[in-house]
Amino acid sequence: MIKKRMLSALLLVLLVLSTALAACSEGGSGSGKKEDTLVFGRGGDSTSLDPSRVTEGETFKVTVNIFETLLNFGEEDTTIEPGLAKEWNTEDGLSYTFNLEEGVKFHDGTDFNAEAVVKNFERWANGDADKFPYYNSMFGGFKGDEGHVIESVTADDEFTVVIKLKRPQAPFLKNIAMSMFAIASPEAFEKGDDQFERNPVGTGPFKFADWKTGDTITIEKFDDYWKKGLPKLSKVIFKSIPDNSARLNSLLTGEIDLADGINPADGEKIESNEDLQLIKRPSMNVGYLGLTVTREPFDKKEVRQAMNYAIDKETIINSFFEGQANSAKNPMPSSISGYNDDIVEYPYDPAKAKELLAAAGYPDGFEMELWAMPVPRPYMPDGSKVAEVIQSNLADIGVKAKIVTYDWATYLDKASKGEADAFMLGWTGDNGDADNFLYVLLDEDNIGSNNYTYFKNSEMHDLFIAAQTEVDEDKRIELYKKAQEIIHEEAPWVPLAHSTPLLAAGKGLTGFKPHPTGSDLLSNVELTK
Repeated sequence: MIKKRMLSALLLVLLVLSTALAACSEGGSGSGKKEDTLVFGRGGDSTSLDPSRVTEGETFKVTVNIFETLLNFGEEDTTIEPGLAKEWNTEDGLSYTFNLEEGVKFHDGTDFNAEAVVKNFERWANGDADKFPYYNSMFGGFKGDEGHVIESVTADDEFTVVIKLKRPQAPFLKNIAMSMFAIASPEAFEKGDDQFERNPVGTGPFKFADWKTGDTITIEKFDDYWKKGLPKLSKVIFKSIPDNSARLNSLLTGEIDLADGINPADGEKIESNEDLQLIKRPSMNVGYLGLTVTREPFDKKEVRQAMNYAIDKETIINSFFEGQANSAKNPMPSSISGYNDDIVEYPYDPAKAKELLAAAGYPDGFEMELWAMPVPRPYMPDGSKVAEVIQSNLADIGVKAKIVTYDWATYLDKASKGEADAFMLGWTGDNGDADNFLYVLLDEDNIGSNNYTYFKNSEMHDLFIAAQTEVDEDKRIELYKKAQEIIHEEAPWVPLAHSTPLLAAGKGLTGFKPHPTGSDLLSNVELTK
């Protein structure tokens, strides 16, 4: 009996030792153990999780992993690839046929099919600019509007959709690949828009799990995802950490695994840390100071031009971008087809600015509000500090600028209503086309949605509409170059910078491909610690 007890005890000891050894071989701190949860630190919270209702990147950063579009962009560019539509064709540029993937499920268990696609387009087309601002920008209005480019969206059979246009639209395929035109579960959004934006349901690799406002959004692996073997992570937590330095510290301490909005000044520090990796996002953005042309004194062109001469962009770029940006002279970067490099940039010339102010009737300057961005963005690493430089520049020409700000959602809402004198903002392109910068941000069709300056010019509008319809790329380029000449002369913006956004991650992060749109698909990401 004693021998049996001793044998049992010995076996128990061996079992404990073998378990401990197995645990050690699997990993521990620094051992290469595979992790199932990625914590992504970012500068601000999303304003909604319904991508069709917003225009801001913090929402798309999450929703690109929950929803999918008919067509996709390439991993690191804006070339068109299959998405929920496996094939597509058009013979005349007016009628497009999409053959859909079969066997795809929404996260609520309902079927993805042609009828679901039709219901999504009907939802958008029957809305308005307050509900679906980006649909308005990209498709010329809503059902019944003269400029609305979409004539009909119909289901030919269960997995075939036909979209007919009223006129050719050159960037149409790129438009429908954009994050905001993701296909959602009709059963989910038919319960109500407000409920849906807090409980999103798509077909993507991850499904929504939880949202703690101002803190975290959690998404989890969708086990029935139609692309086998994906996603590789079980969970992603998007954590809001508004301060750039605090976000980097969280990465250094291991609280987060990936961080965007890295201060350019911290780039070298990250590269010299053997436990971290610096990641550069392909540049496709612009940061700018918008001047609301419906508010005095910015209703006068000379005043707007004076603002362009008054601001020392070189100091701003050297001080806050650390060589990771180029000075902007146009509303879109040079990587976009149609960029007008013949435009001569406004030089820093305070004397010329004063001269223009005097000619406009403001020899002693004026008082104004300068709205500073409350969150770091790729095109604006530190809005409050940049605002201080602009404030000092304006003081030199007799303009007293009071810096004000609001929380991010309020800032965007009030600026879109034309309530700011001058506001700092920017744009990361969503499809790589000039239309997505120039028409979306500065045309009269988009006043109240993406055109926060309320600027309009009839000649420029005609150029934009002609460029949308023109399928000859060389002719489109000439139309956009002419439009940029008008924008430069009328000066509704002070273009500031085109940045190369920086991210940082632990060495154990693999499979991450930073996208120029700022919306990063995380289905191929793996993490070891």
